[in-house]
Amino acid sequence: MGILETICAERKADASRLRRERPPSSLARAAAPPRASFAPGRAAPDGAPGLLIAECKRASPSRGLLIELYEPASLAAAYERGGAGMISVLTEPRRFLGSDADLAAARAAVSLPVLRKDFIVDSYQVLEAWSIGADAILLIAAALDEAQILELAAAAGELGLGVLVELHEESELERALAAGSAAIGVNARDLRDFSVDLGRAKAMAAHLPRGVLRVAESGLRSPGDAAALRAAGYGGFLVGEALATAADPEARAREFAAAISGMPGDRS
Repeated sequence: MGILETICAERKADASRLRRERPPSSLARAAAPPRASFAPGRAAPDGAPGLLIAECKRASPSRGLLIELYEPASLAAAYERGGAGMISVLTEPRRFLGSDADLAAARAAVSLPVLRKDFIVDSYQVLEAWSIGADAILLIAAALDEAQILELAAAAGELGLGVLVELHEESELERALAAGSAAIGVNARDLRDFSVDLGRAKAMAAHLPRGVLRVAESGLRSPGDAAALRAAGYGGFLVGEALATAADPEARAREFAAAISGMPGDRS
């Protein structure tokens, strides 16, 4: 199996185990009700166009450990001070070394909505995301058929969670549209070999419908990359490693926020 299939199979097994250990009826939300997340035409702070989704990420399958001293709460707070409009938190435990506790800590440290970034293949994971304090979830079209996307998106809607449907190929667009999500993301990373092609993301923008928040994901290494994707038609920008590994995450987030807002700033 490829890396995506392997991770999804592992997360499916995790959900089956956890459903036995912690039945759905036992799950409750300790955090406040979900914060509003994705909406068409959503603006960043101060009314500037564009939405910076800043990611808390400890490791990746392609690069291994990224941050030795990983503190998602302080990282998320730095992103908020830097102008991010939303926080993404990796919770996959094996290859990304994430945890549910990471998301809970990040959400408690900010006033922004928080996206649970994981490989969601089971309705139990949607309820679990709600219970740990997520405000939105990611659904990966390459890992789900249309019926599964519809089921998981509906489960999220019932709980008040936003949904970001992620595409890698144009052929997956119909499945994303069927879910009726207000946000559709295009991941520039090839899940077969984890290479990144921003040109493919730029080309895909033209195929995304008006009326949804178009989110560029993965491979945004500089504010200049984000500005180029903004010019291609994206309104949301999910940035992970370039922020999480920066010497000053707050300052780097401010540079990205300025670039996607069309404001003067360093785009190097």
